[in-house]
Amino acid sequence: MQSVLSVKLQVFEGPLDLLLHLIDKNKVNIYDIPIAEIANQYMEYVQAMDKEDLEVVSDFLVMAATLLDIKSRMLLPAEKGEDGEEEDPRLELVERLLEYKMYKYMAGELKDRQVDAQKSFFKPETIPEEVAKYRPPVDLNELLSGLSLVKLNDIFQAVLKRQEDKIDPVRSKFGRIEREPFRVSDKIMQIVYMAAQKGRMSFRGLLKDQTGRVELVVTFLAVLELMKMGSVTLTDAGEDLVLEASEELLTHTEEMAKEIAASIDA
Repeated sequence: MQSVLSVKLQVFEGPLDLLLHLIDKNKVNIYDIPIAEIANQYMEYVQAMDKEDLEVVSDFLVMAATLLDIKSRMLLPAEKGEDGEEEDPRLELVERLLEYKMYKYMAGELKDRQVDAQKSFFKPETIPEEVAKYRPPVDLNELLSGLSLVKLNDIFQAVLKRQEDKIDPVRSKFGRIEREPFRVSDKIMQIVYMAAQKGRMSFRGLLKDQTGRVELVVTFLAVLELMKMGSVTLTDAGEDLVLEASEELLTHTEEMAKEIAASIDA
């Protein structure tokens, strides 16, 4: 008989766990515990325990003393509190049992979640090529942060005026062979490779290198388009603006050039 009780002991994690078991076994109300009956069953269990583990046994003996104290107090006339109402000697024990029951339930819930989590499997990360190539749209406010549009336009207008000043008012009336019109897409590709090669260059100098008014306008539009794509940035440098290639453009020039060309052709 003792060996059977010794096996049952392993089920209980402590005195409160045993008390909850006895309350459930006897189907009694936790708020109205029959202390005499529960205390007797508890003592039977403690007497049958393996006495070798003194640390465990001592915890159960403390609770046994508490039950006997409550049992004896219930035999005496009820004490009254400051408000004149009778005090229930079982109240403190009931509160401890309710608190323990709550934590035990929470522990069970966490254990169930851990078990369920072990059954979860995750597939390897797979990103579609279209998603991998996606780049968030450029924030124009951030792009132009610290950059004056007035200054950008002033440089363009100044270089444009110099181009007009180069025109001979007499010879300009003569017939001449015109070059094939410049395309923004071609100019974008040209600037991409220039920016990747040099890293940084003068915006004013870039505009001055253009041969005529049409090429100048096309170059200006190409720079704006590259800024919008996030491939280049313009920063204030006193009387000039510095055009600088992005880190991605410097690292993956060929790949970005193909992507830009594809987006332009589309």
